[in-house]
Amino acid sequence: MYQQIADNKRRTWLLLIGFVIFLTLIAYLIAQVFGYGYDFVFNIGLFSVIWSLVSYYVGPSIVLATAGARRINKEDNPYVYNLVENLCIASGQPLPKIYISPEKAMNAFATGRDPKHASICLTSGIIENLENEELEGVIAHELSHIKNYDIKVMTLAGVLVGIIVMISDIFVRSLLWGGRNRDKEERGSPILMVIGLVLVVLSPIIAQIIQLAISRRREFLADASGVLLTRYPLGLANALRKISQNTAELRRVSQATAHLYIANPFKKQGFLVRLFSTHPAVADRIKALKGMEKSN
Repeated sequence: MYQQIADNKRRTWLLLIGFVIFLTLIAYLIAQVFGYGYDFVFNIGLFSVIWSLVSYYVGPSIVLATAGARRINKEDNPYVYNLVENLCIASGQPLPKIYISPEKAMNAFATGRDPKHASICLTSGIIENLENEELEGVIAHELSHIKNYDIKVMTLAGVLVGIIVMISDIFVRSLLWGGRNRDKEERGSPILMVIGLVLVVLSPIIAQIIQLAISRRREFLADASGVLLTRYPLGLANALRKISQNTAELRRVSQATAHLYIANPFKKQGFLVRLFSTHPAVADRIKALKGMEKSN
């Protein structure tokens, strides 16, 4: 477990550095194709660094605001507060800020920079519909994300998606309007059209692959870590089953924040949506949890 935490810290910085390099290369390509100077490359690189840092520090607050979450104290909801507090004492980690989102859909997420600056958010629907041991399993799962530093990695993943798509949009606009040093005859040439089309197609796919690589294994790890905390695999397994069967949909969620939730918040899913989902199949997670129960 400690090795996983160390790996997450290292991968966070590798992800951030690799991301800046990737954006710089894309900016260089745009500069070469459309005749922009190296100042364009520098500005894109500088912007990516600034935007990543701003998202890193401000992103969690934006996610909570987007979810319509309200912070609670012990007096507001002693039941939820005590569950979180007791699990934090058992795991030896700081108590995160606790939020409740007024959503009928059953879901939960954790966000923040690190265990000392973390928040956990539960929807009203998940509090009302889960039994005590089931809600405890969900909270243990989210606390495990915090303790394992998953929230840091997943927050950066959301940043990647937004900026990669933005850079793709810059390229397309340059493709349509032409570079400042290009003649009109050269604008919209077949080669440039092909390059722009390929970039437009690949950018969202690359963003999805990044989220897949980060999120799916982190969910399995958080499931296992949560069970180590509660010692009751069926609690989380039953919670996941109820969440998957709940038909209510989250009203305040986007593709950029979907990977933060304990279960995929989008109910209507075709084959391609499931293929590129940031979450493992609920059936696979339940199977793994029941396997832990049998091993006990």
